[in-house]
Amino acid sequence: MKALSYPALRRAVLEGATTFRAAVEEFLETIERRNPQLNALLEVYAEEAREAATQWDAAQRRGAPLPPLAGLVYVHKDNIAYANHRLSAASRILEGFVAPYSATAVERLQAAGAICIGRANCDEFAMGSSNENSAYGPVQHPFLEGYVPGGSSGGSAAAVAAGFCHLALGSDTGGSIRQPAAFCGLYGLKPTYGRISRYGLIAYASSFDQIGPIARTLEELILAYTHMAGFDPRDATSAQRPVEPYTPSPPPRRWGWLTAAGLSPLIEEALQNLYKTLSDAGYEVETIDFPYWDYLVPTYYILTTAEASSNLARYDGVRYGYRAQNAASLAELYARSRSEGFGREVKRRILLGTFVLSSGYYEAYYTKAQKVRRLLYNFTEDLFSRYDVLLIPTSATPPFRLQEKTTDPIQMYLSDLFTVYANLTGHPALQVPLSGTPLPVGVQILGPLFAENRLFAAAYALGDLGVCPTAFVGTGVA
Repeated sequence: MKALSYPALRRAVLEGATTFRAAVEEFLETIERRNPQLNALLEVYAEEAREAATQWDAAQRRGAPLPPLAGLVYVHKDNIAYANHRLSAASRILEGFVAPYSATAVERLQAAGAICIGRANCDEFAMGSSNENSAYGPVQHPFLEGYVPGGSSGGSAAAVAAGFCHLALGSDTGGSIRQPAAFCGLYGLKPTYGRISRYGLIAYASSFDQIGPIARTLEELILAYTHMAGFDPRDATSAQRPVEPYTPSPPPRRWGWLTAAGLSPLIEEALQNLYKTLSDAGYEVETIDFPYWDYLVPTYYILTTAEASSNLARYDGVRYGYRAQNAASLAELYARSRSEGFGREVKRRILLGTFVLSSGYYEAYYTKAQKVRRLLYNFTEDLFSRYDVLLIPTSATPPFRLQEKTTDPIQMYLSDLFTVYANLTGHPALQVPLSGTPLPVGVQILGPLFAENRLFAAAYALGDLGVCPTAFVGTGVA
């Protein structure tokens, strides 16, 4: 029997048909059976989850009011802090480190009654598009043997798709929520920059990173987003803007369609079907010739690696984390600790970032990339003066095989072509799975700043047209 979606589970518990503890036990049984092969979770909080579920069941029997997310089971990515639990960013350099506090996003889910059941594997320091860069081994696709689940939040996406939990927290620097969500047939949200606090998130590139949810149903995703979003005084980049709860609303009418080349035939066909369906339903869908595709990936990697070289300087073998043994000098301690503690991809990006920030190259690369970023933002703001939402492919290809791109970093970086756009401009983007394809395929809906509710309305409209599985919401299908 498949686990119930959270709304269906809550109804069943209130009706006395099941318990939260029974749901947790079902998730734990699935984890025990499948995680050894998938490697999606690095740690399982079995007893904690059982105890929390038992407490909510006791509250239900007493007739006490349940908080809004009581019994919702989730996992957190291994770069999001959960107090008194290990936190490694899937890197040897943080092996054994225990988080002294929780991320704001985790605090808010816990306060709403959610139950954390485990810590999800990821690409080291969230650097990767396939979840093959983890110091603890790659994550396998949950239902395509020998394929990647996407990255860097591949463990989070695989955990949801495999039935380990209702929901997963990921982080999105350049598509690390949306691309694995697409590869695993799920919903994934990269919120507006500043909408969900970054407090407690291990930084990769601070002006890009955002925490967001991955879920099987749109309703579960909206529930998590609503409770995590909002101002946090501990995060200087947090937006002081109220969060409006989502209520059913008319879908957007004007859809901009950003044309793109180089798509696989499967994705090209799925997107053409989507375009025709929207047009036939009476929506205004207009194709847009986007002139900046060639600039997105270079701009993104120049800026993010520059920020990463600065953010990761704190991992020096002195303050916390891995420390090389028997170093003869402080300089040797630094060099050996970082060389032995960081993986190959992290070192590659640190070196690239140090180069673009170095004297003689700062103006040629970093400053120019910042100008391109502003150009993209202005262009996008102009588009939203004419269109309610924009549609873009999430990925040019369906899931690819393990080790298919590991020997060619450029091809791996190009996997992020369509997702880095929203991170460069800061706009919200929602990955929506498309129905009726032999392999998982997704499309992104982009909206104006802080217009997440418009994205949700657009996704429900696609569900009403039968092109994405929002019809499953609230029916008990997991």
